[in-house]
Amino acid sequence: MTGRTGSTRRSVITASALAQPTASLSGYTIGVTADRRRDELAGLLEHRGARVVLAPALRIVPIADDADLRNATRACLETPPDIVLVNTGIGMRGWLEAAEGWGLADPLRGVLSRAYLVARGPKARAAVRSAGLQDQWSPEGESFEEVVDHLTGRGIAGLTVAIQLHGESQPEYTEALRSAGARVVELPVYRWAPPTDPAPLHRLVDLIAGHLVDAVTFTSAAAVSALLRAAGPDTAPLVDAFRADVLAACIGPVTAAPLRRLDVPLVTPARARLSTLVRTLVDELPKRAVTLVVAGHSLTLRGHATIVDGELRPLAPAPMAVLRALASARGRVLSRAALLQALPRGADEHAVEMAVARLRAGLGATGIVQTVVKRGYRLPT
Repeated sequence: MTGRTGSTRRSVITASALAQPTASLSGYTIGVTADRRRDELAGLLEHRGARVVLAPALRIVPIADDADLRNATRACLETPPDIVLVNTGIGMRGWLEAAEGWGLADPLRGVLSRAYLVARGPKARAAVRSAGLQDQWSPEGESFEEVVDHLTGRGIAGLTVAIQLHGESQPEYTEALRSAGARVVELPVYRWAPPTDPAPLHRLVDLIAGHLVDAVTFTSAAAVSALLRAAGPDTAPLVDAFRADVLAACIGPVTAAPLRRLDVPLVTPARARLSTLVRTLVDELPKRAVTLVVAGHSLTLRGHATIVDGELRPLAPAPMAVLRALASARGRVLSRAALLQALPRGADEHAVEMAVARLRAGLGATGIVQTVVKRGYRLPT
């Protein structure tokens, strides 16, 4: 694994400098699928000791041909919408900046100031208010379902609803509004595109399927879908890993929706902020760690490291896999053949012996891994 290579280019996997075990995420490997604010999120995680795998699932591309957005904006000026749904902060700012370039910013602000503004989340609300406008309502859970329920509950038959799109069209929600009698105008401010280099994303898929990361962060539902697409036609290994021991951390309920539909357990912060997303991981990951006392030594097993008597001891994947298998055995003897099952396919019993030797060296304490002659290995109580 490589570290940072410079300020203009970050490696696929980055690591903080020798994090101490007191750092709350030391010993954990966390995947980051965000693009626009990936460095900020990675920095927050690394500051707490995590090893970070950078794998942007998508990138945001401004609409190069803005004819559709300009036409939709003129339609809003000619027939002012009664309701405007602001989905994202970046989308709201991009719309106003585009209108400024067309000389339509002031007329657009006038139309928006007279509309019923719905801001779907705190970032959208902040963008609305920084433009000198005032939103009238925001959904508590930031979901499209809440927005549709709220608007249809108010009664929208005969009204015009303008929707700033969230990267792509949401036909199920626009159709629900049309079915309730509304005229819907879609505003395509930006779109999602695949990452320029797809290799890091495919690498992350392999790491998740191999249970070699402890958590993956998502900041958009589109990123979840992109990760699933990157897995190819057989998503079972990926989904199974998320259902087992890879924690999915989503910034909000909208982001979490595609994983919930797959019955993947996940965590979301109380507020849709990168800092609170990190705090959620700080709270949740240590709860999942295995702690035991072996031969008088205290061991806490984290993702790619073990804390031995208060000292963080990073381990390679094979020794770590052997240690987890021995810990799960709760003092029972495991044969070389049994331990072989914990190693990657193609390994042999010699690989088990090498992994045990590296495990003993990595733990830095004697007596933790005991050899039982002609039978195998165990962790003595």
